[in-house]
Amino acid sequence: MAVTTRLTWNEEKSLQKLLGNVSLRLLHKSSVHGHTSFSLLDRCQLQGSTITILYFYDKIIGVFIPGHYPAPGIEFREPIPSFCFSFQRNKATEMAIAVLEAEVKIASGQLTFCSFDQEMFCIDSSKTKLSIHPSLSSELGVHISSDLTYLENEVFRVEGIKDDTTYMRKVTRASKQRNRLLAELRAFKPKVDLISEICILLLGPVGSGKSSFINSVKSVFQGRLTRQAIVGSDDTSITEQYRIYSVKDGKRGKYLPFMLCDSMGLHEEEGVGLCVDDIPHILKGCVPDRYEFSPHKSITPDHPMFIASPSLKDKIHCVAYVLDINSISSITSKEVAKFKEVQKEVLNCGTALVVLLTKIDKCSEILQDNFLNMNNSMTSQSQIIKVSKMLDIPIYNIFMVENYASELELDPLKDTLILFVLRQMLRIVDDILEDLPLETGPQAERPILSTGGPRYAPLQTTLWIPALFMILISVTPFKPPQQN
Repeated sequence: MAVTTRLTWNEEKSLQKLLGNVSLRLLHKSSVHGHTSFSLLDRCQLQGSTITILYFYDKIIGVFIPGHYPAPGIEFREPIPSFCFSFQRNKATEMAIAVLEAEVKIASGQLTFCSFDQEMFCIDSSKTKLSIHPSLSSELGVHISSDLTYLENEVFRVEGIKDDTTYMRKVTRASKQRNRLLAELRAFKPKVDLISEICILLLGPVGSGKSSFINSVKSVFQGRLTRQAIVGSDDTSITEQYRIYSVKDGKRGKYLPFMLCDSMGLHEEEGVGLCVDDIPHILKGCVPDRYEFSPHKSITPDHPMFIASPSLKDKIHCVAYVLDINSISSITSKEVAKFKEVQKEVLNCGTALVVLLTKIDKCSEILQDNFLNMNNSMTSQSQIIKVSKMLDIPIYNIFMVENYASELELDPLKDTLILFVLRQMLRIVDDILEDLPLETGPQAERPILSTGGPRYAPLQTTLWIPALFMILISVTPFKPPQQN
C-alpha cells in the first residue's frame, strides 16, 4: 500500500516554490514507519537535503536541512543555512519563515538545532514533542509556553535543489523579504489624500518587457502566474491599445492602491510605434483605457474619448522607462533622442521617472545576502552607470528586474526583486506628491462632479525634484537575544 502525505496539494506546491520549484519525495511517515529515532534515521540518512514536517491540529511547523541528516552522536558541525517555517492548515500562502544559521545534531533520540550555544529547535521523536526557543516561536508566529505534542512527523527528500549553500541562503532570506514586501505593499496608501491609486506608466522600446513586468507584478500578488497583458517579441508592437491594469490581491480579494498602464512600444523611426505627441496627453490623464493608438496621429481634444478635465488622481504619477539590459550597448542616437523627448514631457508634468533594466541573466546574482545593494556585481554596476550617463538619470532611480517569461511557477528570488522595484517606485512617487504645492484660491477646494466619483480641480505642479535616496530593509540571519 502506497504511503501518502498529509500535505494538501496547495501546501506541497507552496513548499516546492519556496525551495525553487523542487520535487518532494516522502521518506518517513511516523504513523507508518514508527516514532523512534532509529526508524527515522534508517530511512532518512544519506538522502541529501530534507524537509521535516510536524502536523498539529491547526497548524504545520517544519524545518529544512541542507545536506544529509546528521549521524547520531556526532558533535555539532559548522552552522548551516537552514530555516524553519509555519503556517495554518490550508493557508500555506501565509507562511511565516525564520532563517536559522544553526548547528545540527542527533543525540538521545532528539534532532536539535543550536545557535550561539542556545537550543533553538528540538524534535523528540519518541515523545512526539517539539520545543522551540521563545524568540524563534515569536518569529514563526507560534506563541507557546511549553513543549508541543504533534500528531504526525513526515520527512521529505528535496529533489532538484541546487547544492549551493549560498543559493539556498539567498532563497530562504528572499522568501522572508518577499513576505515583508508583500505585507508593506498590501498596507500601502498614497500620502496625498486626493489620490486613491498611484498610476505607473510603462514606456520603452518594443520587446523591452513592459507588458511582461505588468504580468509579473500581477502574478506575485495573485500567488500564481497570470498573463493578462499581451506579450510579444516582434519588431512591431503587440500592444496597440492604451491599457490600465488594476492589481488584485489574491490573498484578500481586494484591489491594491496602484495601477499599471501599458502603452504601444516606442520606435526610433517616425510613424512607427507610439506617437510621442500622445505622451503628454497620457501623462495628464486625458487618454482613457482601451484607447486605440495610431503611430501617425496623436489623440486630440475633439476625439470622442478624450478626457477634457482630468484630475490629479487621473494623471500618471510615475513613468517607468523599460530597457532590455542586453541591448544597452546597441542603443542608437535616435533612440536616445526619443528618450530625451519623453523625459522632457515627463519633467514638464512633474511626474516621477525611473528606468527598469529587464532580462537580467540571474537575479540570484543581483540579490546580495543582505539585500542592501542590488548593483554590486561588476556587470550590473557598469550597465547602470552607462545607462545613467546616457540618459541623464540618477543611479538611484535605475532598477534591475527579472520578469516572468516562460516559467510555470513563481520563484521567491524573482518575486523579491519585482516587489522591491515596485516599492521603490511608490516611495519615489510619495516623495514627489508630498512636495506638490496646492493651488491657492477658492477654485482649489471646489470639487468637480463626474460619473467616475469626486474629482478635483487640477493642481499646479512644480518641476520634478529628484526623490530621496532609497532606504532598504536589511534582512539578516535569525539570531536569538543574548542572555546576560
